[in-house]
Amino acid sequence: MEVPAYIKDDPIQFLHAFDDAEEINVAGFFTATMAWGKRSIVIAKVHDLLARMAYKPLDFIGNFTELDTHRLTGFKHRTFNSEDIYWLVKTIQQILFHYTTFEAFWANCLNCSIVENRPLMGVFHEEFFRFFPEIPARTRRHISNPEKGGSCKRLYMYLRWTIRGGPVDVGSMSFMPPSQIYIPLDVHVARQSRRMGLITRKQNDWKAVEELQEQLVILDPSDPSKYDYALFGVGLNPHWLDKKWILNNN
Repeated sequence: MEVPAYIKDDPIQFLHAFDDAEEINVAGFFTATMAWGKRSIVIAKVHDLLARMAYKPLDFIGNFTELDTHRLTGFKHRTFNSEDIYWLVKTIQQILFHYTTFEAFWANCLNCSIVENRPLMGVFHEEFFRFFPEIPARTRRHISNPEKGGSCKRLYMYLRWTIRGGPVDVGSMSFMPPSQIYIPLDVHVARQSRRMGLITRKQNDWKAVEELQEQLVILDPSDPSKYDYALFGVGLNPHWLDKKWILNNN
């Protein structure tokens, strides 16, 4: 699955549409945040959003004012609506103003998580929504929080895209090593992981992510999230492989 041909049918194609690393990071965040549901629909919706930004998300966000709100009007994807996108744009605008780059904001969150001994995504959630306390709960729910049990699937998919390199992932950020990326636990990965005995927990929550990570670091402690491709691909296939093919049980 981790081959260039994978890109054209996956939302990660939008990260490959840009050359500038910061443009990739910002466009990638919107893409990952909306990566929910059938991939073809996600691709269509992300294209819709980026087209509203003239495929210049950094310029759009940097110069965004209330007069530009109409460009978001009517946007909808599953539970996302134009109000949610408005608050994401406003928040990232503040992040770029205070930190200059989105990666610098992520690096700050990582440092805080180490000092406070908290999950990275718990700190990210807290810091992301610090700029505008009035952001409604419905918008906040679109950003997962492991400290409330969330699996953070889309956030870790975003980090897999932007931290890892290779034929698919773009490696546009370097604030943390691939060894610290947890696998994005979607329904296909979770189903296959249970079939193989990699996880026993029934809920697709943060505890399940931690349980799976403990198994994957045995295989490759330097890059455990690379197994997302294998588990996702096999999870889509009804003729699933036996656990023995990916994990030494001796």
